[in-house]
Amino acid sequence: MSFRDLALALGVVLIWGLNFVAIKWGVDEVPPFLLTALRYIGCALPAVFFIRKPQVGWPMLIAYGLTVGVLQFSFLFSAIKLGMPAGLASLVMQMQVFFTMGLAILFLRDRPTPAQLGGAAIALAGLATIGAEHIGGAVLLPLLMTLVAAGFWAISNIVTKRAGKVDMFAFVIWGSLVPPLPMLALSLIVEGPQAVTGLLAISPQAWFSVLFIAYGSTLLGYGAWAVLLGRYPASMVVPFALLVPVVGFAAAFVFLGEAVTPLEIAGSLLIFVGLVLNVFGPRLVARLRAA
Repeated sequence: MSFRDLALALGVVLIWGLNFVAIKWGVDEVPPFLLTALRYIGCALPAVFFIRKPQVGWPMLIAYGLTVGVLQFSFLFSAIKLGMPAGLASLVMQMQVFFTMGLAILFLRDRPTPAQLGGAAIALAGLATIGAEHIGGAVLLPLLMTLVAAGFWAISNIVTKRAGKVDMFAFVIWGSLVPPLPMLALSLIVEGPQAVTGLLAISPQAWFSVLFIAYGSTLLGYGAWAVLLGRYPASMVVPFALLVPVVGFAAAFVFLGEAVTPLEIAGSLLIFVGLVLNVFGPRLVARLRAA
């Protein structure tokens, strides 16, 4: 990987890690459903007028938009609104790796290696450790909601896989046309009309959050990620995502003053080890066998 592309990959990691702080700032002033709608309005406009529709049918775009936009981010934004720490959310969301693996077994006939199964078991042990810290506590419900969000992320990954080899940047932009109307309707029903009128009074920090989430995290982040995946094997690019929780925890500590308990640290380390084993384990085993 060239130095330029290495810098690009690290830039994406930085953007995605900071995104969880931006979400926290956003939901402090903008209700979660409305924030989700604003995110995807920003993603779709004005880019949809300049980017050609990908070679895929509307049912696939609608399925992607519903799973990743209406469901994943409405659950994630609501969880952070209800008290899920931003740093911990950046890590728990990576459980989508293992949810995706399970769904791929069911629907794509994939067969995980023993190293990947071992990684999943270690990560689940880490998640159980974090959950034990919050059983009966105020963070348990947001933790479960974050897991549901990770599950819908995994479903959207399967939808994306089913779409085949398409322009992923265009796929994200055109899929972004789906969430705004359902999320605006949900916002009006659940959060009330005052949620929309309240936008006139939110702070510059909240507006910055909306713009960062829409244009920085989604368009710039996913766009750069798609470029990297087009230039290099996925096995070289995907491991960079393991650094997102590292940035997420650091950013949450610096900007939000979030601290972590010893059990959360222990559980986070187990999840991180499980993720590393899932990504690098099969290649390591293959090299050992070859040696």
